[in-house]
Amino acid sequence: MDRRRNRRVAAFLTVRIWGVDAKSQPFTQHAQVRNISDRGAVLQGMIRPVKAGAILHVQHDKDHAQVQVVWVGKQGTRKQGQIGIESLSSESFIWDVNLLHCAQIVGKG
Repeated sequence: MDRRRNRRVAAFLTVRIWGVDAKSQPFTQHAQVRNISDRGAVLQGMIRPVKAGAILHVQHDKDHAQVQVVWVGKQGTRKQGQIGIESLSSESFIWDVNLLHCAQIVGKG
């Protein structure tokens, strides 16, 4: 059984990320969105290590938002290079995806 609080849908979007890495060094890079929910997303392709709790900026097309890293994939596992992010409560939804519509389509699959 899925323990997630929010429904997620697969997504394949490229985003630009910037912030401060685990060594307190500023960085910017591109990553891919693996899946999204109404509050967050899973990103893959992280080159720079970041810490859980870090605040990052994510840009998709012309929209951007601040997010908090909620988990980081452990090195040496299949989740290496992935992070889970959650939108800060004051930030708007930046993904150009209708989650309810996507979930309904998948449910009819």
